[in-house]
Amino acid sequence: MRFQLLGPLSITDGHDVVVLPPAKPTSLLAALLVRPGEVVPTSRLRQAVWGEEQPATAKAALQSCVLRLRRLFAKYGIEDRAVVAVAGGYLLPADGDTLDLLHFRRLTAEAKGAGEAELPLLRRALDLWRGPLLTNVPSELLHRDEVPRLVEERLRVLERVCEIQLARGRCRDVLVDLWEATRARPQHEGLAAQLMRALYRVGRQNEALAEYRRIRAHLRDELGVDPGTELQELELAILRGDEPRGPVSDTAALAPAPPPFPPPAPLPSSAPLPSPALSSPPSPASPASGSAPLTAHRPPDGSGTPAGARSAEGGRPGPRLPHVPGFTGRTHETAALVSHLGAGGRNGSVPVLAVISGGPGMGKTALALHAAHLVADRYPAGAVLLSPSGPDGTPRPADEAAAELRALLPPGAPPGSSLAILDDVVHPDQVRRFLDSTGCGAVVVTSRMGLAALVATHGPAVLQLGALSPQESRALLTAVLGRERVAAETGSVHALTEACGHVPLALRIVAARLLTRPRTRLADHTAWLLRDLPARLALPDDPRMSVPLALDAALRRLPAPLADAHLRLARLEGRITAPDAAGVLSLPEADAEEVLERLLDTGLVEEDRPGALRMNPLFRAHALHRSARADVVPQSLVAAVRHALPSGAT
Repeated sequence: MRFQLLGPLSITDGHDVVVLPPAKPTSLLAALLVRPGEVVPTSRLRQAVWGEEQPATAKAALQSCVLRLRRLFAKYGIEDRAVVAVAGGYLLPADGDTLDLLHFRRLTAEAKGAGEAELPLLRRALDLWRGPLLTNVPSELLHRDEVPRLVEERLRVLERVCEIQLARGRCRDVLVDLWEATRARPQHEGLAAQLMRALYRVGRQNEALAEYRRIRAHLRDELGVDPGTELQELELAILRGDEPRGPVSDTAALAPAPPPFPPPAPLPSSAPLPSPALSSPPSPASPASGSAPLTAHRPPDGSGTPAGARSAEGGRPGPRLPHVPGFTGRTHETAALVSHLGAGGRNGSVPVLAVISGGPGMGKTALALHAAHLVADRYPAGAVLLSPSGPDGTPRPADEAAAELRALLPPGAPPGSSLAILDDVVHPDQVRRFLDSTGCGAVVVTSRMGLAALVATHGPAVLQLGALSPQESRALLTAVLGRERVAAETGSVHALTEACGHVPLALRIVAARLLTRPRTRLADHTAWLLRDLPARLALPDDPRMSVPLALDAALRRLPAPLADAHLRLARLEGRITAPDAAGVLSLPEADAEEVLERLLDTGLVEEDRPGALRMNPLFRAHALHRSARADVVPQSLVAAVRHALPSGAT
């Protein structure tokens, strides 16, 4: 049995966890565990249990509370963890096997001077933390005196982990942790400095400077002081375009720091943007473009150690996945996917499987790539991005994808040590046959289809992506354009994101245009878009960055009758029900319902509530633009749809 202090106070046998109720014995136990193996004076224990309102018979009351605690131990079969009465107080013996706090400290001690093993050991230590400390312990004294001390221990380890990753060039990998830590501890100058360096090194100079302004304002308002010398020098280095360096004492034992970066310059509209929840920038070697062969991404020489770049056998480096710059939003989806993928990577185990589905432009590939980077250490042989379908949605042979994977992974990679992303799957058989012929530890599937048959047979984790929330859309624009520009036109941000239907691809295109037009007001750009929507959601120097072309391509993949039905259903405003669809399509209601089910599976419409669907306003605008008003849907539409869909992979 083990006591768990690093979160809600609980007891576990390794399988089941009992979270203790908020009661006086729980406060007494916490007061003893925060000082494991030490004699805690009775006066301290009384104050921890009762605070300033101590009973008149405090000595007897404490003895009674100790007795109740011993009965609690007996209830859960841990009588051997006796509360020992000594002169002047009580103590509770513990070690790293019986208390997670001591296990945490043991791992951090082992990490010192451990070389390459330092980072894994520190991550194991951080994994012991299960959330806010002692939320079920009703002791003001412990929350005032002990919890901040323990939190500081965790922050020191987190700071060291981030410093190691920054020194190894993994700047994007630490952004999420640093954002969360600096918001929880807004006065922590060391974490703020790390976040500034990470932001600058990924090309987000404006946000790095904004972070300096944030902590400077906080320190002045709360403490009446200015940031320390390190932060001031860091701000000056960023303004000059110099490479910010980390503390020498923290990085001396690590791999050499990455080479100096040139000062960030404004990105051209065709360059990868720091925008969240989007597919990776299309390129001739990226399946996001819809025209790629089976492709994996390798690191250029001297590019550092990206996700999966180090072979488990120490031989040829594994393939490198492209990063998604400035990934923001999709917080719950990311957490769910990372948690699921974290269970994979065990040699000889069945690969974990996840399916990410959604309509065009919703950021399926970006989420898969982002999660793959977050779990990279779990898959030491590397991660591979493959496109098992042609640009027209024609399935490629599954054995070809499996052969491509084996060719790209390091020789001798053990089973379960790699991760594969199958991007743009169109039929469940593509995945089934791939799973049968590879030894991956995890497979992430992205598809515009729901792949219900795969879900039924293999039970993967399923994530369905729709449009971003208004808050996520605003965060996307803020990440690209900077807080000052967005805050200057708060009202216009809402109108702009609404015009984009909160579709990540559309928002990314808008952000690219505005980034290259710094004098354009958001309100003016919104008005310009609305005069010809969605045709103006395209970048002239890259035809692949175009909402109309993306939706046209999605429609071309569908059987002609189903595509035509989608265009006609755009005439319905708001919710789409089977009776309304039957009227528009000139079909019996039962047949219209089947057509709606087919469209729902393509991601072009979404479920609003049981029995009703809805079409994204941007998709609807495109469909209305394409719709042929006078055409009549043939009565054979349902039969045509049934027979024209892909029959399987080869």
